[in-house]
Amino acid sequence: MSGSDNQLAVALHYDHAGAPTVVAKGRGALGAKIIEVARAHEIPIEENEVLAGALSNVELGDEIPAELYKAVAEVLVFVLRLSGNAR
Repeated sequence: MSGSDNQLAVALHYDHAGAPTVVAKGRGALGAKIIEVARAHEIPIEENEVLAGALSNVELGDEIPAELYKAVAEVLVFVLRLSGNAR
C-alpha cells in the first residue's frame, strides 16, 4: 500500500461455515474508509498487498476461491490468536 491515493482494502467475513466471503473492498478513499471503520470497531487488520490484490478480484458477496484458502487461513489464524480465540 502506498499512500491513501492507492490504498487497497478488502474485508472478509468468516462464520466457520463454508469459505470466507468478501464483504467490502475498495481503493483510494474507499479503501481508507474501510480501514478506518475496521479500526473503529477494533477489527484486526492484516497488511498483505499481494493477498489484498488477489482478493480484490473476488466479487462482493462471493466466497474466496480455493486457491486463496491457504493464504487466508494463515491470516485467520493470526486474527484468532490476536483475539484470543485460537482453537
